[in-house]
Amino acid sequence: MIQLRTYVYIDSLQPQLAEYMATVSQGFLPIPGDSCLWVEVSPGMAVHRLTDVALKATRVRLAQQVIEREYGSLVLHHPDQSDVQEAGHTLLHRLSAQEAERQTCQVAWSEIIRGMTPDHTVLINRQDRRGSMILPEQSMYILETEPAGYIVYAANQAEKAANITLIDVRAVGAFGRLTLAGSEADVDEAAAAAMAAVERPAGT
Repeated sequence: MIQLRTYVYIDSLQPQLAEYMATVSQGFLPIPGDSCLWVEVSPGMAVHRLTDVALKATRVRLAQQVIEREYGSLVLHHPDQSDVQEAGHTLLHRLSAQEAERQTCQVAWSEIIRGMTPDHTVLINRQDRRGSMILPEQSMYILETEPAGYIVYAANQAEKAANITLIDVRAVGAFGRLTLAGSEADVDEAAAAAMAAVERPAGT
């Protein structure tokens, strides 16, 4: 039995998120403006079957495929939104599932830290992050979700809403984690957009 954990459609990848995804993608790199579908299932090995179905049915490109024992995820993208939407419908049909059956996103942690100290920002910047650097005195927003894949949609919507900097977006494993930074007002706005996104994630 294949469990649909995450099913999220992004109509237009924002520039920072697209470039961030390109740093970790093993396949065809997305570019800003691409439409994107993020799917996460359990068990992880089921990803191969779903990837095969989507690639044979549409013109989408495979950006990433991560397979763990318990969870697996795949990321599809294409400039044409209709191709990505059709790929999503094909996957749901193969699973004999409805979008509404995806696992509900749970927020494990959400917090804004204001006026970051230099010691704290230096440590964050030295960690294994793929995004930009955080600067002293900026505000930082951190969000953790379960399942992990929903964090990508939260990051995209946060970037749409405010002038922030993406520091890290981790969407693999049991939990997803987002770190972003900016001015106090921009981070407040981005945090609100991210929370709204995980409460009402988009589908095809």
